[in-house]
Amino acid sequence: MTIMPHEAPDRRAIIGVDTHKDVHVAVALDTLGVRLQERSVPTTPSGYVQLEQWATSLGTVQAFGVEGTGSYGAGLTRFLTARGHRVVEVNRPDRATRYQVGKSDPIDAEMAARSVLAGTARGTPKDGAGAVEMIRMLKLTRDSAVKARTQSLNQIKALLVTAPTELRAALNDLTVGKLLQRCEALRPGPLTSTTAVAKHSLRLLARRNLGLRQEVKDLTRQIRMLTDTATPQLREIFGVGPDTAARLLMTAGDNPHRLHSEAAFAALCGVSPIPASSGKIQRHRLNRGGDRQANAALHRVVVVRLRWHEPTRTYMERRLKEHKTKAEIIRCLKRYVAREIYRTLCPTPALPATSEVAAHAA
Repeated sequence: MTIMPHEAPDRRAIIGVDTHKDVHVAVALDTLGVRLQERSVPTTPSGYVQLEQWATSLGTVQAFGVEGTGSYGAGLTRFLTARGHRVVEVNRPDRATRYQVGKSDPIDAEMAARSVLAGTARGTPKDGAGAVEMIRMLKLTRDSAVKARTQSLNQIKALLVTAPTELRAALNDLTVGKLLQRCEALRPGPLTSTTAVAKHSLRLLARRNLGLRQEVKDLTRQIRMLTDTATPQLREIFGVGPDTAARLLMTAGDNPHRLHSEAAFAALCGVSPIPASSGKIQRHRLNRGGDRQANAALHRVVVVRLRWHEPTRTYMERRLKEHKTKAEIIRCLKRYVAREIYRTLCPTPALPATSEVAAHAA
């Protein structure tokens, strides 16, 4: 039974939204968990307005639970946040829930609303409208350029394996830079032989690789400028370069204070131990969740410090004498680095001096 809005004018509603590329499906619940209505809207500015008007017509909206706030729901999340609504990031239902309840857009939207109502979904979505969002777009472009650059170089080497003997002998045992220069300077002539076609292919691949190299350099420079502007203190941390800083900023978002503690940031990066106790056995296990790219970025920072940072090297030697394995020590160091980075992104306000507090109290 659909409950009409006029039956409870003072009702508080929770809206769950299942997001897609072209259509968003929303389901409304009241604070007792009673299903009120459902609505489908297009993923356009006018559709977002329709969704807001429909939700507010049901009563006071307590929260919107939105799936995919970093993908299909990004536009809706920005719209609702700008309009002053509370938006909660909701994970998609797991397989067990879908097996028991079923799978459809209204069911997913209802499950999103119920997770907000139960308090299991509490995450604040990333802002997505500042410098970190710009860094994210540039880094994604750079990563794809790096991948294509590596692929083109591998194709050049693969072509040389089966190239005509004279051409292969002329290009063998060259460094990468000289190989690309020689391949770019090849003159294939008419494509009437295997040698000519091989030269033509190598020249095209070399030009592609050189172009991508320049593109990667330009993008790296732009990312460095943005990271230096966004959080210059982050770049001052030992072992944090522009690429690592960009990756960690992407994980934290434009609003890192949405992470309520440094332990939450460590869990987000997958470097916090997870309790795995049962009965008399008290232990923790390795966290294999979280943002694995952020985890890899922390690992790179630790590797750099183990090579060049004397306090870190001393720590490694001391823990080895305590019969800790190198893997265990690196996990401890990653947790320490995560704490240091969080305190840089979210500095704690300095407490006033005792005399200032007494004067204010007086």
